[in-house]
Amino acid sequence: MSAPSSPLLANKSFAAPSVFQPENLLREARRQKGLPEGSVPAICLLDPDGDIVRRLKAEGRSRVSEVWACYHTELHVFDLHGTSIGVVGCVVGAPFAVLVAEQLFASGCEFLVSITSAGQIAPLGPTPYFVMIAKSLRDEGTSHHYAAPADFAAADPALLARIGPYLAGLLEPIHEGATWTTDAPYRETVDAIEARKGEGIAAVEMEAAALYAFATARARPVLCFAHVTNQMAQAEGDFEKGEADGTSDALALLASVVRGWSETSRGVPR
Repeated sequence: MSAPSSPLLANKSFAAPSVFQPENLLREARRQKGLPEGSVPAICLLDPDGDIVRRLKAEGRSRVSEVWACYHTELHVFDLHGTSIGVVGCVVGAPFAVLVAEQLFASGCEFLVSITSAGQIAPLGPTPYFVMIAKSLRDEGTSHHYAAPADFAAADPALLARIGPYLAGLLEPIHEGATWTTDAPYRETVDAIEARKGEGIAAVEMEAAALYAFATARARPVLCFAHVTNQMAQAEGDFEKGEADGTSDALALLASVVRGWSETSRGVPR
């Protein structure tokens, strides 16, 4: 009997251009909505939980971009220690995250950061803490449209080395490690979790593998962080993210990442 096949792995030509390009979609959205031409900030953030966007809006610290032509989302712009940052909230899951990432880079983004909450797999300490994701297991569909089959999608090692030194001294611990990207959080079985523990995987989330496969295929700088805040609600009182739903620590992390990107771009010695 032949092995079962999947259309997910069939008819893929990874070097071939796509017929449907984000620039064309944005052109039509801009025409239909009557939006002006313009660029998003050079540094943008994906905020899958939406906590950062909600806090910025509640505090009156952000404005909605007038040039972001996405059909599905709003892009909020805010100042972070003198740097303009674009942020899109509630971008949950691999397909949505990569769709928005494609459109951000087509709109002027030069560096994309993602900070998402994640479930603990192999403990690295008491929660909450952050994992700077070096690689992520490709247990989702989107990455397989950007890269040939492989177990993991990895961050650019040069980008990890560039940003890592700027993360020392933050109040919440930062670890570098591997995650598991899933499309189906309610199918995280005991067997699957134990297998991932055996592989040394620190956390489970829903976007990183696809974002890294996209980043490699498109030669775009993308860096993903998992905010390990829970043990998949196996005990009452789980999902405690910290002060202001974890946004204080997440914004402090983002500020360090932005500083690292900006200073190394200018050749400032560390």
